[in-house]
Amino acid sequence: MPILNRVAEMQDEIAGWRRHLHQIPELGFDVHRTAAFVVEKLKEFGCDEIVTGIGRTGVVGIIRGRRGDGPTIGLRADMDALPIHETTGKPYASTVPGTMHACGHDGHTAMLLGAAKYLAESRNFAGRLAVIFQPAEEGGGGGKEMVNDGMMERFAIEKVFGMHNRPSMPIGHFGIRPGPILAATAEFTITVKGRGGHAALPHHTIDPIVAGSQLVIALQNIVARHTNPLESLVVSVTTFHAGEAYNVIPAQAEITGTVRTLKREVSKSAEERIRTICNGIAALFGVTVDLAYNTNYPVTFNHPDETEFAGNVAADIAGEEQVDRSLPPAMGGEDFSYMLEARPGAFIFMGNGDSEYLHHPAYDFNDEAIPYGVSYWIKLTESALPAKAGT
Repeated sequence: MPILNRVAEMQDEIAGWRRHLHQIPELGFDVHRTAAFVVEKLKEFGCDEIVTGIGRTGVVGIIRGRRGDGPTIGLRADMDALPIHETTGKPYASTVPGTMHACGHDGHTAMLLGAAKYLAESRNFAGRLAVIFQPAEEGGGGGKEMVNDGMMERFAIEKVFGMHNRPSMPIGHFGIRPGPILAATAEFTITVKGRGGHAALPHHTIDPIVAGSQLVIALQNIVARHTNPLESLVVSVTTFHAGEAYNVIPAQAEITGTVRTLKREVSKSAEERIRTICNGIAALFGVTVDLAYNTNYPVTFNHPDETEFAGNVAADIAGEEQVDRSLPPAMGGEDFSYMLEARPGAFIFMGNGDSEYLHHPAYDFNDEAIPYGVSYWIKLTESALPAKAGT
């Protein structure tokens, strides 16, 4: 089944929804205007049930097929934006200073709405479809909140599927793999406490900047010299804050960063090594080093059977040659991982063409991708919940 004619006809309408959402980006769980827009559309489409407040500000719509005695599957889109100042110059650019849809969640939401509209009209499936609109993917753990709110049990969801656009992947292409497809994430904050004083009298101080700088260098050895080169691990220091004046050695420095892994044992080893380095730097320089280490999203792990099924659906839409079934895993994080821990399912990437990369101030979701994403959701639903002949 290539792109549906009806979906092609809907492209401009769906793009209009997407551009409207692009103008009103919201952060984290504070997606009230976005969620209200989703609810408005789901009511307009004639969804059988619409529930708000799942995972604080999430929305779930239920669409029953022609036969309602089948299973329930879930399709998920994320709604939140990023704290980035937009530089696209588009006529529909963000109207909220310092906030923009720099990851394409406006496109994800619009495409799932488009699929919901089509499926609410056709209902050419047996069972129930749960369209899931999630807040706070960008670090807030909205997926975990929705799972903890009992979403899977409340709506009897048996399988769940997610999708994300991917810049540099051509329009009309898809990428997927069984097993780990995105990394587990962790964040650390290291506070180095010394003794401040006059910069001209460094021998009367215990300099936290020198100690902190050595700590940053030592952290690089975790990947370079303490991890099997065949394993995937990222340890990145992303901020270093210390001091306020050119002639004062400060009393404290703060270092933050992130750790990304594809295996639990590698993540544990990295954390242990960071703690060892902190203790060693403290002893070597006579400073106090406090480490706050917070594990965040788990590995996004695609279940094998559902991955094969999703790949087959994508091939039906785009052609087998346009589907990479062995896409290399990426080191970004994704809280759809919590839903995949709760239920079998798969996460797929869809091409966004030659655009700026995700989280870039000039990024924009490519509206030419809309027919492929919407058709994928429709085909997946009708294939997972096939209507019996004559019904």
